[in-house]
Amino acid sequence: MTDIRSSLVGKLRDRSAKMAVLGLGYVGLPFATVFAEAGFEVVGVDPDPRKVHAINAGKSYIGDVENEQVARLVKARKLRATTDFSELANVDAVSICVPTPLRKTGDPDLSFIVSAAEKLADHMHPGMVIVLESTTYPGTTRELMLDMLAGKSGMKVGEDFFLAFSPERVDPGRTDWTTSNMPKVVGGVTKVCGEVASLWYSQALKTVVPVSSAEVAEMAKLLENTFRMVNIGLVNEMALMCNRLGVDVWEVIDAAATKPFGFMKFTPGPGLGGHCIPIDPLYLSWKLKELNYTARFIELASEINTSMPRYVVGRVQDALNEHSKSLNGSKVLVLGTAYKPDIDDLRESPALDVIALLREKKAEVVYHDPYIPHMDHEDWALDSVPDYMKAAREADVVVIVTNHKVYDYPGLLKQSKLIVDTRNAYGQLAKGDPKVVGL
Repeated sequence: MTDIRSSLVGKLRDRSAKMAVLGLGYVGLPFATVFAEAGFEVVGVDPDPRKVHAINAGKSYIGDVENEQVARLVKARKLRATTDFSELANVDAVSICVPTPLRKTGDPDLSFIVSAAEKLADHMHPGMVIVLESTTYPGTTRELMLDMLAGKSGMKVGEDFFLAFSPERVDPGRTDWTTSNMPKVVGGVTKVCGEVASLWYSQALKTVVPVSSAEVAEMAKLLENTFRMVNIGLVNEMALMCNRLGVDVWEVIDAAATKPFGFMKFTPGPGLGGHCIPIDPLYLSWKLKELNYTARFIELASEINTSMPRYVVGRVQDALNEHSKSLNGSKVLVLGTAYKPDIDDLRESPALDVIALLREKKAEVVYHDPYIPHMDHEDWALDSVPDYMKAAREADVVVIVTNHKVYDYPGLLKQSKLIVDTRNAYGQLAKGDPKVVGL
């Protein structure tokens, strides 16, 4: 074992290694707190001064991280935040947790990774372990990160510094599987890189799953989310077919789910949302186009899933027509706008498209979401109405986009003239009720 590697390994084992987390969002902040709880001294680096100020004041802006925890760790000097990337010169371990969105053209936007790598390369020193957490296409860690870091620093990977990929597996709002106990896949650019990175992560995370390369780790993440995207696309198409056949898709799914093997239950909805499923598979599809290969399952599932908001608006229009009303000029209450129930995360939420399409049809749209007080999207902005029951009484139709548990669904049924339930929030409660229309 080289002196550089053995020195770093010693620091990781006794947790005297200083850590930096680049990007303090839904992935970065929980990650930073877990390692700070394990005894590491962690500095979060983020260009947003509002996030930095909040953390240093002992406050959390992420639902999965409590204010008390941040305040306690800051007071213990185990956690702090800064906008100054020069702090990286003083750390031994770096986790990169920056966003990887898609451009409007559908191409991967790696600008956040590139920016992080450029800033990191300016402050690298021998004896650093660096792990990319941001979801991306296979080859990014080796082809992009390694070239930038080694090229600018002049250091040799696997000897002077250690580079790996470990895909985040954050599911906001979950309490059973969290950052600390979620099995963590780690793949190094070299075998030694994987070993050092796995050792580091094992100091704070319950289960580390080493794999043979960064590419395997990158591909594993894309398989996980492509699996979900394709199966959601399947049940969304099943909903379209059941509607044509006059069959209750929810009853069909529940019946199929009684099979004790060979079937996994997925449910349809108004479209895909969140930071992973609508985006990650398209990274793989884009990469394969470079190799003259069409990822047909991904392309088809994406087509079906992205069409669901328009299908929902069609259902709203048809439901109003049955009541001798036009969508143009009708008052519509959209209930729930987060991408899934009981969280404050609006990223890629289908509610954004549903509202935009309703507005295009000249409907008068208001929304309510107890977790999202304001929405600002492209050319429109809305505030959540204070009283959803009052708004429901005034609306010509209520569209349930996100089935938060806090809603009084029986009361809503009594107060509303018409409901389009895209999430089966009512289940058997409103079966046969002409006021409730499903997918």
